[in-house]
Amino acid sequence: MAEHIPAEEQANYETFRECLSEPILRALAAPVQKTTPRKKRHARRASKSGKAGEKSGAGDPGASSEKDAQDDAHQTSDAEALGDFIDYLTSLIFPSLPPTLRTLSHPLYTRTPSLRTLYSLPLSAPQTSHLLAALPPPALDSLTSYALLPSPADAPDIQSLFAPLLTTYITTVTAAPPPWSATRTSSCELCARSWVPLTYHHLIPKSVHDKVRKRGWHAEERLNSVAWLCRACHSFVHGLAGNEELARGFWSVELILQGGVGRDEECRERVERWVAWVGGVRWRSR
Repeated sequence: MAEHIPAEEQANYETFRECLSEPILRALAAPVQKTTPRKKRHARRASKSGKAGEKSGAGDPGASSEKDAQDDAHQTSDAEALGDFIDYLTSLIFPSLPPTLRTLSHPLYTRTPSLRTLYSLPLSAPQTSHLLAALPPPALDSLTSYALLPSPADAPDIQSLFAPLLTTYITTVTAAPPPWSATRTSSCELCARSWVPLTYHHLIPKSVHDKVRKRGWHAEERLNSVAWLCRACHSFVHGLAGNEELARGFWSVELILQGGVGRDEECRERVERWVAWVGGVRWRSR
């Protein structure tokens, strides 16, 4: 049975769940992100086949609509099941972490030298092993069954999966409140989920600001514009293009949804599929 999460740990629990969901969604949502190749029509070949097309239901709008409805239902069901799986894993793993990690925050981190030493980044292999020492076997079994860990999983395999996750979690909970907090939205600006923690995405990545200034791609006042995205959508956007291309072609939420300044149809459809799918991934109330 999942452990009750104390009120003082609830915010960090939700942050950890988002951090855990990102690699799982990336791995298990791969088919959703792939572009479906457009099939060419072979009118002459179809006409020669006579009644074969009638038997298969080819060209029947009703059959096509029914198939689309079935696909949508399966997609919704898969998203709900995946949300339950992520919630289940979080309820097992988070309580197994050290108490100081579960309650870590920016104020605690800045005023406690021992915490800064203990959770200094990057995490070493021994640090990661220590933090994961109490991982429950059912969680490892579930990760293995979903092929997120090999079977059998050894210590390096577990560290490879969890070290980036823990790094993201520690970075998030110890970060100072951003100056853009006044622009914060109540839901992800892409998938519209309001029940997940949000991160701020620099629409013009900071790593290319110098180049943006030199090339005159954007006015200075636009450089620090941000979008508030859930962690899964944040990661998805960075997977769309490199930082320079994001700066030049995807510098607003509207442009991301439209496939960039070039209105790339394939990119737009990819974003639409992702947003529709991830928007159905929900967590249970705790």
